[in-house]
Amino acid sequence: MKRSHIVAIGIIASAIGIIISSAGDASMYVSFKEARELASEGKTSKVHVVGRLKKDAQGHIVGMDYNPVLDPNYFTFVLVDTLHNEQKVVYFQPKPQDFERSEQVVIMGNMQKDSFVADKILLKCPSKYVEKEIKQTASL
Repeated sequence: MKRSHIVAIGIIASAIGIIISSAGDASMYVSFKEARELASEGKTSKVHVVGRLKKDAQGHIVGMDYNPVLDPNYFTFVLVDTLHNEQKVVYFQPKPQDFERSEQVVIMGNMQKDSFVADKILLKCPSKYVEKEIKQTASL
């Protein structure tokens, strides 16, 4: 076999290995109910849950607990998923900046006992440019 063929086969094998390893790390979007079912089956794979923060009638966040003096790496809150299931979420990192302003929250982690333990939190905050774009479009 020619040397170029061996190199090409090596490159192809490396590419296949990278694709397989990245596909095995991918997680899926689920509701809290599905996350509980996966945990009860003994599966510890990471999942994504999309939701909104639980708020009272006045728009204040309910169930959020963060005391940086006591423990800066312990943050809990209640998230309501897209199917309206409420769940306590524990995050063993500091509270993300602008957390209170977020419109939507995506958490990545898994269920452990009665709580969802998040490894990562992604926030969708309101855009400060949307209102400006609407006013500019209306004035044209």
